[in-house]
Amino acid sequence: MLGSSQELFDFIAKALAKFVATEGEEGLHASPSRQRELGFTFSFPVGQTSVASGNLIKWTKGFSVEDAVGQDIVGELTKAMKRAGVDMRVSALVNDTIGTLAGGRYHDKDVIAAVILGTGTNAAYVEKASAIPKWQGLLPKSGDMVINTEWGNFSTLHLPFTELDLALDAESLNPGEQLYEKMISGMYLGELVRRGLCKLAKEASLFGDTVPPKLRTPFILRTPDMSAMHHDTSPNLDVVDKKLKDLFEISNTSIEVRKAIVELCDIVAVRGALLSAAGIVGIIKKLGRDTAESAGEKSVIALDGGLYEHYTKFRICMENTVKELLGPRVFDQVRIEHSNDGSGIGAALLAASHSQYLEVEEI
Repeated sequence: MLGSSQELFDFIAKALAKFVATEGEEGLHASPSRQRELGFTFSFPVGQTSVASGNLIKWTKGFSVEDAVGQDIVGELTKAMKRAGVDMRVSALVNDTIGTLAGGRYHDKDVIAAVILGTGTNAAYVEKASAIPKWQGLLPKSGDMVINTEWGNFSTLHLPFTELDLALDAESLNPGEQLYEKMISGMYLGELVRRGLCKLAKEASLFGDTVPPKLRTPFILRTPDMSAMHHDTSPNLDVVDKKLKDLFEISNTSIEVRKAIVELCDIVAVRGALLSAAGIVGIIKKLGRDTAESAGEKSVIALDGGLYEHYTKFRICMENTVKELLGPRVFDQVRIEHSNDGSGIGAALLAASHSQYLEVEEI
């Protein structure tokens, strides 16, 4: 995550080579004379120059491989595959959100948008090409265009920033960027809780007279640990007690302290869920599907990511908020569906649809 471009792409190519070696005969291409093709899911902002090329704009989610910025990442992977002895061609470069949208749309024509809520967050949707003022080229035959919003980088004064958000951002690898993502995604929710606990330890002596040393360690509290504490239903909040001991070496806490920690987890998770729901409703509104007149149109949102899949309270709150914002009548026509590994499946479908051998097979 912090090394050189060659180290990163060599790591990916070696993992790919290892996977290919385990496939066995049944996994090999039907025609050995043909070069195998793949879809490359790349979950970072890219200036896409063609279906199979694009220059990295910037890193997010804690990555900081400086010499890769501005480079064609398909070219970097292609060189790495050659070094690793992997004879493959990237036929489609796919953002994970676009992959989820493609996979969802392949199975269900009513899918209008895809959202990732995992380590990071993003959304993509299908827009009428005529509704895109900045589009200068020929309109696609379908009349539609896929929009990758990169909404993790959304920022407005209307976002409810707290001093914890501002401090987290200032000390991050990309200050001033990905502000929406830093309020709602899996990489940052646990860290926001840790910072809140530090503040309570300093100003309210939550853990006694001193701040426990390990509590000062950035990102030591991961969102899965936060979720485990938030979902603790034991009478004495034993899961919270265990996490405090294992992560921070804090013992002998009272039930009141443990309850305060669960409440802090709830505050951070609910805020993230509300903001996520607002983003989803924003896309539904942009497409004009938020009115009584549109109530007959089915709108499916394909959603993927570990945060959505595994953090139950976050997921339930987000879905309930979408319903509240849209109203029950409109929400009856909206479905939020988990698209498990939608990005990988979508990337494979897009790679297949851009195969260099399609014309040969048609002839």
